[in-house]
Amino acid sequence: MKNASERLLVVGHKNPDTDAICSAIGHAEFLRMTGGEAEAIRCGEIPVRTKWVLQQAGLEPPRLVTDVRVTAGQVARRDVVSVSMDDTFLTAYRQMVQSGVRSVPVVDANGKVKGLLHYLDLLQLLLPAEMEGIAVRTVTASLTNICATLQATIVGADCESGEEEDLHLLVGASSEESVVRRLKAAKEAGQVGNYVVICGDRPGIQKLAIERGVKGLIVTGGFDIPADLIELAREQEVTVLLATHDTASVAKLVSCSRQVSGVVAGEFEVVEEGEVISGLRKRLAGLSQDLFPVVARGTKQLTGVLSKSDLVEPWRTQLVLVDHNEFAQAVTGVDEADVVEVIDHHRLSGDLVSREPIRFLNEPVGSTSTLVARKFMHRGLKPPQGVAMCLCAGLISDTLLLTSPTTTDLDREILAWLAPIAGIDPDKFTRDFFAVGSLLITGTAEEVMNTDRKEFFEEGMKVSISQIEELGVDHFSERQEELGEALEALRQRTESDLALLVVTDIATHDSLILASGEQVIQDGLPYQCEGGILKAPGVVSRKKQIFPAVWQACRLAAGKIKGRD
Repeated sequence: MKNASERLLVVGHKNPDTDAICSAIGHAEFLRMTGGEAEAIRCGEIPVRTKWVLQQAGLEPPRLVTDVRVTAGQVARRDVVSVSMDDTFLTAYRQMVQSGVRSVPVVDANGKVKGLLHYLDLLQLLLPAEMEGIAVRTVTASLTNICATLQATIVGADCESGEEEDLHLLVGASSEESVVRRLKAAKEAGQVGNYVVICGDRPGIQKLAIERGVKGLIVTGGFDIPADLIELAREQEVTVLLATHDTASVAKLVSCSRQVSGVVAGEFEVVEEGEVISGLRKRLAGLSQDLFPVVARGTKQLTGVLSKSDLVEPWRTQLVLVDHNEFAQAVTGVDEADVVEVIDHHRLSGDLVSREPIRFLNEPVGSTSTLVARKFMHRGLKPPQGVAMCLCAGLISDTLLLTSPTTTDLDREILAWLAPIAGIDPDKFTRDFFAVGSLLITGTAEEVMNTDRKEFFEEGMKVSISQIEELGVDHFSERQEELGEALEALRQRTESDLALLVVTDIATHDSLILASGEQVIQDGLPYQCEGGILKAPGVVSRKKQIFPAVWQACRLAAGKIKGRD
């Protein structure tokens, strides 16, 4: 099963109406029933009447997705190899080797990213820049971590703490005289308390180290030390570690006991989960950093990682567009997605492009739900009752129960086939549907403008057409001024040349239209203006009646505007 971000998504247009929502639900179900993996989504708010349909059908609303561009969170690798700030060199190195990575994020106890650790950073722990004198023999570590790295046994004094400090290593492989000389010099310099002596079965060296009060003594080779020296170590507060490794191995492993916090790269770039991949390519291209922690928005909580190679050819969201075919009406990011299918009953636009050949179904019928339902019929499939009810609702709402001029014989045939499956009486369902949620009575001006709004580009002009359907328009006059102001604000916000609000009375099959914008376009509309309202008797269809009139008006206006300029 693919995860939610990789499924085929079926989506209607922005500001979706009932047909857009219901045809998406229906087609996603059809794809699942025929062996595909698909999910119906929406890219806008659900109208009140559509909510009622979903409640009657017993279906959950489609998931809201306002942007289908692929994000860092979708591309990121979730099986993250990370280390903590107090992990040792050896722990980090083993994890990196085992996982085959050269960089890992470093996190604190709460999972927040504190830096990046690179493979080369680890070499600094073993190969300091200064290669002479005490620098080579110094390691920044704690006896606690050294003990853990060596898997040693502690005798003598306990380890004081796990805090790191500069420890000077003295391998007791020389004569006792040489060791005495060096420890004496350390004593005089006030540094003997930072010395760690490493030796095997050499009681003389062991006693000298304890008597001089070194920080620690590591006895190698699996040897023990006499009980009297253990007691002396307790008195002198010297920690003694009994290790099974030989002296040479211990000397190397002690250097591996340093915490990675000492060399972690503090300056680094992180990527938030919601950042769009197409934008990340530009932002990260010039950086030398090879691995990028992916974090939750507004935090540095690690959720994954990605590298530059992940940005070269990332997967694209796969979409099926229903009830529209114009990018201007589509979900944000459609131009970065792979549109694999279109099912629509509107005019064709010129801005839809695809990388590969796609399935394209466009027919002059009353609703997209009609075309989706026919797919079930042709395959000999019956949609589930709730899905059938949704398809009925999309068909009824777009054709005003088969009375719109867009209605075809196919719409009639499909409704007659669907209604028994849905278990509805079309006449009663229609009355109940349109009785729900009058936007003129209960809707805000913004809801009236955007519940079912589409944008068009004609003759170089941008046009916005909003439409609501009401059982009677008695309340229109009392809100005319408010809606007129909201329409003008919408026109300015969307930078449209013309904005229309169409209020359709489904009882009389007439419409009232408010217009805002270029007067020369308004003058070309074939409707009578009375009191600032355009009256359109017998006009109910935006697709077949209103838009063609607007297109003609734009065409006429374009010549006049050009001449005026």
